[in-house]
Amino acid sequence: MKVLFSLLISIILLTSCKQNPITGRSQLSLFPESVLQQQSVSQYRTFLSQNRVVPKEVSRDAEMVKRVGGRIAQVVTDYYNKKGLSKELQGYNWEFNLIDNKEVNAWCMPGGKVVVYTGLLTVTQNEAALAVVLGHEITHALAHHGNERMSQAALAQGLQVAGDIFTRNKEKANTIFNSVFAPTAQLAVLLPNSRKNEYEADRFGIMFSAMAGYNPKEAIPFWQRMSRAGGAKPPEFLATHPSDANRIAQLEKHMDEALSLYKPVK
Repeated sequence: MKVLFSLLISIILLTSCKQNPITGRSQLSLFPESVLQQQSVSQYRTFLSQNRVVPKEVSRDAEMVKRVGGRIAQVVTDYYNKKGLSKELQGYNWEFNLIDNKEVNAWCMPGGKVVVYTGLLTVTQNEAALAVVLGHEITHALAHHGNERMSQAALAQGLQVAGDIFTRNKEKANTIFNSVFAPTAQLAVLLPNSRKNEYEADRFGIMFSAMAGYNPKEAIPFWQRMSRAGGAKPPEFLATHPSDANRIAQLEKHMDEALSLYKPVK
């Protein structure tokens, strides 16, 4: 029985791994992107209805979030089109909203549903640093990191996966979805992959922000400010994110690449 189970898992892994066209990395992908996008729209609407959305008409910060996010979304679209990857953005309907919340946080769900908390702006302090964060969060969606983490969790739980998983296995599927995409989501069993995902999001995040006209060098002082604002933190091997020092070191390795794409906002 164990041999048969191992063989079944091997077959699933071989047939369900796909190469991401942007990162170039092969990753487990059991869920149709369209299904995750549909679920994201529902969860996003619920979240917005339960939290205070700051209107752009009365807030320069809210207008900034939409403007910076829109610029990055546009260069991402142009980048994918130039590479003949426009189908990869099928179903994307970008939305950027500022939420009145002191938490230092931002996130992007499948299909381009983005939220920034007002608390984050106390650390970004300028548009370029905000662009770095938005580029980072958008990359998580583009690189299908959420799908990868959900797939790993579903496989670990022996959950049968198909296009209608959210109706046939509603409770289990929603639990996994929320554990990955909820604002406070942390899956301890996936920490190593989480850090790999973070490094990918950092690299392509500064590339996309640079392409949108924002200085990628702002990523370094931003993460230094995040480090000072974070207070006591657990060791890196217990954290879902890389240590600030390791993150900054990796960003510096990719800075020349990002700077080659940088054209200042006019």
